[in-house]
Amino acid sequence: MSTDIDESIDWLGAPLDCGTCIHADLLANDKCQPLRACVFDRYARRIDRFFDWNPELASGYLNHPYFEVRACAAKAADIFLLPALLNDPEEAVRWNAARRLPNRYLLKLRNDPHREVRIRVAQRLDPPDLRPMISDSDYAVRQIVARRIAPDLLLLMVNDPDIEVRRVVARRIPIASLRMIIHDPEGGVRVEAAQRLEPQGLVELVKDEDWRIRYEVASRAPLEIIARLLQDEDPIVRETAEKRLSPNKGDGAATGATTRER
Repeated sequence: MSTDIDESIDWLGAPLDCGTCIHADLLANDKCQPLRACVFDRYARRIDRFFDWNPELASGYLNHPYFEVRACAAKAADIFLLPALLNDPEEAVRWNAARRLPNRYLLKLRNDPHREVRIRVAQRLDPPDLRPMISDSDYAVRQIVARRIAPDLLLLMVNDPDIEVRRVVARRIPIASLRMIIHDPEGGVRVEAAQRLEPQGLVELVKDEDWRIRYEVASRAPLEIIARLLQDEDPIVRETAEKRLSPNKGDGAATGATTRER
């Protein structure tokens, strides 16, 4: 079932007239179609379809005043004409040009004013080229950077203002650098770090205010500090500590731990 809108108007709102169109010959040869494939229609889907059917015409429309025409034309135009579109005022045009160009052209768009362009750039650039985006103003861009950049460079992101960015950092930062994160103000970030720490590194988290972190301590820390958790306010933490100190008491802690979201 077609989802096309049942009207045929141009980008300025005027009715379209195939009889006066410069591409009337295409209509006669089934290379365009009213309400389906038309470069002068206001709807992007129809413009896109026109260039799918007539890619050889795309290069001639890169300067069209309607940005949807330029954006759709960029998908099929001569690749040597695309660098000029990186300065286009519309983000859709810039991105459709950039996605077809070698990655070196993406470097220019690392500071693009539109977040969606920068998000896509961060997804495509080689990790070494992401360093300037560590301090991007948008958290979604920084999350992608944190997932893809070299782990050693994550040291520059441990104080990121966004919790989810710091969670990604905690999952990927070298283990030797985890101590930079274990006192993060957000429990969710500290949990990510605690789960990767070596047992000895858990010792200083024995009094953490988050029960999930104390549970991690009770589960894996050296036995000599587990006794400090036998009076813990959280029953799961207490039971886990008791089981580790008296392993023959059964598996109640393991059962209890599965009943609470961590």
